[in-house]
Amino acid sequence: MYRQGDILIVPVAEDSVPQAIRELPPAARDGRGRMVLALGEATGHAHALTCEGTLRRDPDPFAPDYLHLPSGGRLGHEEHAAISLPKGWYRVVRQREYIPGAVRVVAD
Repeated sequence: MYRQGDILIVPVAEDSVPQAIRELPPAARDGRGRMVLALGEATGHAHALTCEGTLRRDPDPFAPDYLHLPSGGRLGHEEHAAISLPKGWYRVVRQREYIPGAVRVVAD
């Protein structure tokens, strides 16, 4: 497993990726060609990859996203050390927090 701030990246077997997720269109890259796993709402900093691959973003904000890196990649962020990821499939989970009366995705 890999963690960078409020992002948890868990390697998964290819056959464990749900078919419904595989059928989702790949998430769009940002204007700099990056796959952004999470954008810092307060700072504008991003947990992002600049390698080949696809990110399948589940429409449910509490469900994990799935990332496929056919050749591996490097996850960067302005306030964290970069992380090298080997090739494969990953489940991407955003940290959540409880506030009175609700659960929400952590805002960076």
